[in-house]
Amino acid sequence: MATAGTLPQTARAETVLRIGMTAADIPRTVGQPDQGFEGNRFSGLTMYDALTMWDLSSADKASVLIPGLATEWKINDDDHTKWLFKLRPGVKFHDGSPFDADAVVWNVDKVLRKDASQYDPSQVGLTTSRMPTLASAHKIDDMTVELVTTEPDSFLPFNLSNLFMASPAKWQKLYDAAAGADAKAKSQAAWEAFARDASGTGPWKFAGFTPRERLEVVKNDDYWNKARVPHVDRMVLLPMPEANARTAALLSGQVNWIEAPAPDAIAEIKQRGFVLYSNEEPHVWPWQFSRLEGSPWNDIRVRKAANLCVDREGLKDGLLGGFMVPATGTYEEGHPWRGHPAFQVKYDKATALKLMQEAGYGPGKHVQVKVQTSASGSGQMMPVPMNEYLQQALAECYFDVQIDVIEWNTLTTNWRRGTKDASANGSNAVNVTYAAMDPFFALVRFLQSSMAPPVSNNWGYINEPKYDALVAKARQTFDPAARDATLAELHAASVDDAAFLYVAHDVAPRAMSPKIKGFVQPKSWFVDFSPITMTP
Repeated sequence: MATAGTLPQTARAETVLRIGMTAADIPRTVGQPDQGFEGNRFSGLTMYDALTMWDLSSADKASVLIPGLATEWKINDDDHTKWLFKLRPGVKFHDGSPFDADAVVWNVDKVLRKDASQYDPSQVGLTTSRMPTLASAHKIDDMTVELVTTEPDSFLPFNLSNLFMASPAKWQKLYDAAAGADAKAKSQAAWEAFARDASGTGPWKFAGFTPRERLEVVKNDDYWNKARVPHVDRMVLLPMPEANARTAALLSGQVNWIEAPAPDAIAEIKQRGFVLYSNEEPHVWPWQFSRLEGSPWNDIRVRKAANLCVDREGLKDGLLGGFMVPATGTYEEGHPWRGHPAFQVKYDKATALKLMQEAGYGPGKHVQVKVQTSASGSGQMMPVPMNEYLQQALAECYFDVQIDVIEWNTLTTNWRRGTKDASANGSNAVNVTYAAMDPFFALVRFLQSSMAPPVSNNWGYINEPKYDALVAKARQTFDPAARDATLAELHAASVDDAAFLYVAHDVAPRAMSPKIKGFVQPKSWFVDFSPITMTP
């Protein structure tokens, strides 16, 4: 029994970082998050690692792909559908079991092999749509795995940054203890139990969650990358989908970090001594168009008119308080994938009106369009006010815009189902923001005809042979410079076709307590929480 003389005289108080997310619920904790890329940011990249990962260490340089749980990878010289990945030795899951080739195969099978005991349909949608060519994984030896694609695919290393590695040993233990009438029921019960006690290899370990209320993670002192062992003891993630509520929580001290503060509160946030961060990130806030028969968006004049009828600078300086970059495509000047589009996306109302009149519209005949959007969500910025701004702007160019507002996670599910599905609710446009970090996420999944639902995110069923030819060429080009040139040609072609209504690039504004030090706001959708410290 300790006496007063043997008790420690001082004890360091636990440092706790509390973050207000834009999500309406806790992103899933099983290894493949939902809630869009905010889910990856908070419950994916914290507790889990993938074979490849993003360098998030710089605020000035573009975030690039780097080794993660794989130390190197190489395409098979004789068969470009096969890749060899060398795995990082000495890595352990949070439950103490080893990470090895068997674990990689198990995690690929959890989303690809329907006959695998660990196959989980609830993890499939977001995952397979992000890596549609991955077909199988095979163990070569304990630290080497072969990944096979359905076709040559130079984008695979990018895609794999979204496949997080969960512990097979932990899941198997839960499966063996699970009740259920059959193997499928036991598997579902095991995944539900795993969600309540997750085990990955990431820098943060699961500590508990309450649905729609909070997720808690604690630092992993045994993380394999000692340079990224977190400095903060505990992180508490709180769903706060409403911007004013997030801002009030920050100002009252309920949280010490919020995503996307309310723009009209920026002055008070600064006056109260909080620190604002922002940085242009590879991200687009668009409308995707239905290209089904009968859609008004099949007329290129209508698509171009919509792009020319929006005053993006007015949106930036007014509603968003300066926190956006006007979009003139998926990529802007200076990016290697920008290319040289002939069509200039800008505010030119006179030309927009002329195009609409040429298309047969005017004061006595408006075009009816309906856009489906969300009330909040990952990267959605201020979706309802922004869509209302577009509604008013487009009304001046003979568009009658109806806005269908639904919950964010439901919207992302509908997004994968496409405009043909009843869940589209008659909409011929959808407003889902997207990451533009890599060729597949930025261009291919929207423009290639074979990426139509349920495969990936070609929501509007775009079917343009020139896009398909360029995608095929880029996929099969393993020389980076030559691939960049093809991607630039693809991007320029999509802008010239006004494939989207390009509105904004997010700058990811976030506000936080001055007690938070060491934070780097990278040019990325994601952030690294490991370097952060908190002063008393």
